[in-house]
Amino acid sequence: MIENSELVRVPAFADLPDDQIAWFLSQSEEMHLKAGDTYVRQGDPADSMFVILEGQFQWRGEFGGETVVLSGKPGDVTGILPFSRMTHFLVTGRALSDGRVLKFPASLFPDLVQKMTELTKRPVGLMSDRISETTRIEQQRDRLVSLGKLSAGLAHELNNPASAAKRATSQLRDILKRIRDASHDLGRRELTTAQKLEIEKLEASLTHLDGPPPDPLTMSGLEDQLDSLLRSHGQNDMWQLAAGLARRNVQPDVLERLFANLDAETARAALVRIAASVEVASLLNEIESSTSRISDLVRAIKEYTYMDQSPVQNVDIVKGLESTLTILNHKLKHGVAVVRDYPSELLRVNSFGSELNQVWTNIIDNAVSAMNGSGTLTIRTKRDGQFAVVEIGDTGPGIPADIRNRIFEPFFTTKPIGEGTGLGLDISWRIVVKKHHGDLRVDSEPGATWFKIVLPIDPETEIEAQADLI
Repeated sequence: MIENSELVRVPAFADLPDDQIAWFLSQSEEMHLKAGDTYVRQGDPADSMFVILEGQFQWRGEFGGETVVLSGKPGDVTGILPFSRMTHFLVTGRALSDGRVLKFPASLFPDLVQKMTELTKRPVGLMSDRISETTRIEQQRDRLVSLGKLSAGLAHELNNPASAAKRATSQLRDILKRIRDASHDLGRRELTTAQKLEIEKLEASLTHLDGPPPDPLTMSGLEDQLDSLLRSHGQNDMWQLAAGLARRNVQPDVLERLFANLDAETARAALVRIAASVEVASLLNEIESSTSRISDLVRAIKEYTYMDQSPVQNVDIVKGLESTLTILNHKLKHGVAVVRDYPSELLRVNSFGSELNQVWTNIIDNAVSAMNGSGTLTIRTKRDGQFAVVEIGDTGPGIPADIRNRIFEPFFTTKPIGEGTGLGLDISWRIVVKKHHGDLRVDSEPGATWFKIVLPIDPETEIEAQADLI
């Protein structure tokens, strides 16, 4: 039998009159639990409030594919609380050690409010703590989910140029050997100064060719012409060289001049060296392009995360959007057309830059998913008085009217159970509305879903932005 003195040691019941404590105990059930016992399951009707008297307990639940774990200790009041709107338990509670729990039925909450007025005020603070803890867990989960998505995408984006650079450097070894052998062959021949200059001039002109390669049909025809020309001069085994020269848009008359000034064997050695030099130039361009892509991605990551920068600063809205598009390029490049509508004026707000990028990431990622990776993504930015406005639209099927009001709820997702990790829009709403004192809303119909983000412009930020333009 529980004594009044034991219950008043629980902070929520401290200093309450003895008659109120006695009434509460008379309406409660004492539960003796062994380690491993479950006293409430996720999904059960939320019909009881629990007071932990002795032992260690744990609550575990699944939210959007993620496991959330909370601990409980003597003195905690949990379960459904007065004034709570919870209808079903969101977690499963079990004992980690032998212990005792006091169970009070939720059906008696009306009587509790009348008889224990002071007690019913105290759970408000408990609910506030519970909301704060849930929010913290959700934010941490969302950050980890976003990090996982971005890490996978960036690994893919970085792997492509890195592999291309590695492949090009491997090919360079073989080509440099061909250049060395061809140079030795030419060195053994007695060439006039004019012939040497002709070879060097031709080599220099072909290794510095600019412009895109010809279209496939033109390239195929050019390759046939070059191969026929080489065969006409007795070079019947140089079709691969002809293909390489065609990719660089080398015209037949260039080779004709070479054969006009050199004998067949000398011309062959010169062509091998020239073709190899052309390949080297092409591979160097590929390496330069690949490493530049890696450098661009690293710079985008630093801008996206605001690495080595103050978390709160004057943020260029367009720059943040562009960094996000670069980070998400792996999702966009296979079928999503991006339409940009940016103002000519600099649009900056004083804000948490990395958190705003999280907003852009969540909304753009959801838009791409809604379009199944194929459609048009439109991003508009503009100034409206003392506010910066960002509108992000997609051509997906739209958000059904019956769930439109729920998309900003925590853990809400449109995907089947076990798939996805929610939309991240509750976090986005909290960042925009709570932290930046802005507004986030959605307007949707089939083929046109628009998220509108409104952020206040700090007058001091505006003065600094204008100074940057001077």
